[in-house]
Amino acid sequence: MAEEKKTSTGDIGPVPTSTREGSLREGVLSGSEKDAAEIHEVFQKVEGGVDFRTVSWQRATVIFLKVIFATGVLSIPSAMYSLGAVGGSILIVVFGALNTYTAVIQGNFRNNHPECHTLADMCNVIGGSGIVGLSVAFNALSDHAACTVWWSFLSFAVITACASVRTFEKIGWLTWAGFVSIFTAVFIVVIGVTTRDRPAAAPQTGDYELGYHAIGSATFASGMTATATIFVSSAGTSAFLPVIAEMRRPRDYRKALYVCMGLVTAAYLAFSLVVYRWCGQWVANPSLGSAGGTIKKVSYGVGLIGLAVSGCLYQHVAAKYVFVRILRGSRHLQHNTVIHWVTWLGCSITLGAIAFVLSEAIVIFSYLVALTGTVCFAPMAISVPGILYMYDYNEDRKSGSLVRKAWYYFHVLLILVGAFIAVGGTYAVIKSILAAYANGEIGSAFSCADNSGSTAH
Repeated sequence: MAEEKKTSTGDIGPVPTSTREGSLREGVLSGSEKDAAEIHEVFQKVEGGVDFRTVSWQRATVIFLKVIFATGVLSIPSAMYSLGAVGGSILIVVFGALNTYTAVIQGNFRNNHPECHTLADMCNVIGGSGIVGLSVAFNALSDHAACTVWWSFLSFAVITACASVRTFEKIGWLTWAGFVSIFTAVFIVVIGVTTRDRPAAAPQTGDYELGYHAIGSATFASGMTATATIFVSSAGTSAFLPVIAEMRRPRDYRKALYVCMGLVTAAYLAFSLVVYRWCGQWVANPSLGSAGGTIKKVSYGVGLIGLAVSGCLYQHVAAKYVFVRILRGSRHLQHNTVIHWVTWLGCSITLGAIAFVLSEAIVIFSYLVALTGTVCFAPMAISVPGILYMYDYNEDRKSGSLVRKAWYYFHVLLILVGAFIAVGGTYAVIKSILAAYANGEIGSAFSCADNSGSTAH
C-alpha cells in the first residue's frame, strides 16, 4: 500500500512508493507527481516577485565546480606527505566516489521532498577557509605590507559583498571567473615546480632529502588530519542542495553532479601527484607557494578571484539557509520588501563576521580545512545521507530482496564511517593544532604575522 503523502508545505512526510521507485532509482516522475513536487518547492513562481528558479544544469555544473575545486587542490599535496603518493591517491579516488554517491542521495531526497532546502546548518563555519585563503593571497602579493588581521578583514568585506548577491543565477559569471582563475593559478604552480632543480623551500645548496614516499608513515594524528583534508576536498556536496532549489529543472542535477565530480577528482589526482612528486616534504601550504616567490605572486594574483569566489559561495549558501528559514512561508521571501532586504543582508554580514573570527582563531589553512571536514562535512556528507537513504527505503529492510537489504544496511556503515571521521578526525586535528601552537608553527589568534610564507611540511 502506498505510504501517506505530504499534507502541507512545511511537513516532510514519507515519500509515496511510486515516487521513491521513480526518482531515487530511475529519476522519473509521473505528471501528477511532478505537479505535486512543484507545489512543495521552496521557491515558487510569483507575480511581481523575485524569480529564484533560473539556474540551468550547465550553470549548476560551474557552480558545483567552484564550490568543490579550491581548498582541496591547495591542501592535498601537503597531505600526501603524511599518507604517501599511493595512499593519498587511493583516498582521492575513494572519497571522490563516495562523495559523489552521497551527493546523489542528498539530491534525490531533496527532489523527493522539495520542501527541503539545505543541510547546511553548520555551513557558516566553512566560510572561514575562504577568508584565510584570500588573506594569504593579499599577504603574498603585497610582501606582507600590512597586518594579517587587516587583510583578513578586507577579505571578509570582499567575500561578504559578493555573497550578498541574492540568487545563484546572478553570481553565475563569478563562478565561471572563479573556476578559471583558480584552475589557471594551480596549473601555473604545477608547471612552475617542474622547472626547478629543487623545491623552493628546500636548502638551495648541498644535499637535501626530498621526502617523497609512495607509502607514508604517519602517526594517528597526522594521518587522520591528512585524511580529513583529502576527504573535505570533495565533500562540499551539501552546498549543492540550495543550488538545486534554484534550478529550472531540479531533476537535472545529476548531469551537473557527474560532470563536476569527474573533473574535480581527475584534476585533484593529477595536480597533487605532480606537486608532491617535485616538492615532497617541501611543499608549501597552501600549495600555491610551492614554486618560489615569483611564481607564488603570479599564481596568487591569477587565483585571487577564485579564492574570493570560494568563500563567497559558501557564505552565500549559509546565508541563504538562514534567510529561507526566517522568511519561509511569508510574502517577504520573494518580494523586495524592507524586511526581505534587511533579513538577507543581515544574514550575510553576520555569517561573514563569524567566519572572520574563525579564520583568525585558526590561522593555518590546512588545519582549518581539516577541521571543517571532521566537524561539518563528516556528518553532513556521509552520516546524514546514510540516514536519508534509510528513511526513503525503510521498506527494503523488511520486504526487500537480499540485495536491497544488504544495500540498506550498507548505509548503516556509512553512518558509522561518518561518525568515526567526525570523532576520531576532530580529535586528531585538535591534537595537531595544539602541537602546532606548542612548537610555534601557529602564533596567537588575531596575529599580524605573515600567513603566506612558503613553509615546508
